Amino acid sequence: LIDHENNISIFESGAILIYLAEKSGKFYNENNRVIINQWLIAQVAHVGPLLGQHHQFHHYNSGKSNWGEERYFKIAKSIYKDLDERLEKSKFLAGEYSIADIATFPWLARHEWHDIGLKNYKNLSRWYEEISKRKAVIKGFDLLKRDETIPKI
Repeated sequence: LIDHENNISIFESGAILIYLAEKSGKFYNENNRVIINQWLIAQVAHVGPLLGQHHQFHHYNSGKSNWGEERYFKIAKSIYKDLDERLEKSKFLAGEYSIADIATFPWLARHEWHDIGLKNYKNLSRWYEEISKRKAVIKGFDLLKRDETIPKI
């Protein structure tokens, strides 16, 4: 990301989200940053990379590595479980809607690729449904103007 106004270049998704949130004053509550940072880092270090591996083995290259498919399917189920347990205690990952949710949602929006059954996770499903109705999320999902819609549960 290049911010021409401040003549700065930022890379890495988590750092970009923090920068934009600080600049805009949105989705990064000053009093809740420790929890927001924990869940943001969980996404960039765990949720994204491991669901990405699940995509590679299960969705894009199914049948090429039983070991990879089984390993990342199990990990993906664990991620769903962990997120569901967190969302049992909190409306959003860090309490209120934040950059942690913004970073995590797109990975769950590929739930159909995961073949885990998002509907089997009550709290995660509630979170997903609520975020999927946000106007900015809907707009962002179809950024390329291909009439793409957010997958339903």
